[in-house]
Amino acid sequence: MYDAVRLPRARVRRHGGALAGIPPVELIGRLLTALGDRSPVSQVTDDVILGISTVTGEHAGDLARAAVQWARWPDHVPGGVVSRLCCSGLDALDSAAARVSAGVARVIVAGGVESMSRVPMLSDSPPIATDPDLGERTGFVTIGVSADLTAARYGFSREALDSYAVQSHRRAAAAPASPAVVPVRTGGAELTSDEGIRSDITLEDLAVLPALFGDDPAWERVARQLPESPRPGIGLHTVATAPQLADCASAVVIGNAEAGSVLALPARAQIAGTAHTAVRSPLLTAPVEAARRALEKAGLTPADLDIVEVNESFAVTPLMMIDELDIDPARVNACGGALAVGHPLGATGGILVAHALEQLERTDGEHALVTIPAALGLGAAMVLRRV
Repeated sequence: MYDAVRLPRARVRRHGGALAGIPPVELIGRLLTALGDRSPVSQVTDDVILGISTVTGEHAGDLARAAVQWARWPDHVPGGVVSRLCCSGLDALDSAAARVSAGVARVIVAGGVESMSRVPMLSDSPPIATDPDLGERTGFVTIGVSADLTAARYGFSREALDSYAVQSHRRAAAAPASPAVVPVRTGGAELTSDEGIRSDITLEDLAVLPALFGDDPAWERVARQLPESPRPGIGLHTVATAPQLADCASAVVIGNAEAGSVLALPARAQIAGTAHTAVRSPLLTAPVEAARRALEKAGLTPADLDIVEVNESFAVTPLMMIDELDIDPARVNACGGALAVGHPLGATGGILVAHALEQLERTDGEHALVTIPAALGLGAAMVLRRV
């Protein structure tokens, strides 16, 4: 990895968020322009691969190639899109790394984009959500139900989940400014950092919030799919322990050992191991096995990790990873996460990788793990080795 950039995460608001007025092709196009200003990457890139979760509307029509043209990169640079729900961004980076390792490409820009303001989640009317028979076969449920189910299996209380959310906001508020962020001027203001952080939030504030998923009718499907799984007596996750909706884009420059000379950039990290896996839906536990497989490929154990970025898809996810891998909690999401600053679906993989790179460099660490869960029992992980 030679470079990584991202936009600030902007909250989705009912009457239009800070980035809601910018089409998704421009969100990623601005990052391609920023990368081109930092190095001759546009001249040597063999492909651009984007992860997008909801590929419809303004996300459709090979947005990667359209963004290349929007940024006025050379005509020979192609582009393509991968979609693996919330794991889409990590899938794009993994695909790029595989092609570079195989010798079929020298430099690939990979990342993701999601304008959840302009293309809302499930606006593509996926059959898993609209066809009852397919929903039953796949075990598809609202991912919040999966989160409550997983929390119940691990015995996490509502208070433990709320406490983690408070920590996420406080860590995000205390985090240093990210050098990967490309400011965005929109309207009469400039957005320079992630939105959504509430540094003064307290456990008492969260305790009064209603649970979101306790009475969801999808619990009937859970009972059929996983009859031995516990159902919590009351709902566990709330709006504060679910990830905020956000608009954002991310882009990472991946190249072989010789790419540094043509990019005039030093290598920052190697991708030491990756894994995609799945568990029986609607469980949310796949990141555990994905992390173990990626670590095994890298020849590492959890004890070797200096930095861990677990997407806070819900509060249960990082707590589960800490328990299962016996990781020092101080190393997990040290700068906060999606509960405080949002989860822009396809853009998240690149954002977490950019964070991991920055933290490895800031702390003089060597190894980082990035992992993300998704609906349908999916999970992805990537291990970075700083160079």
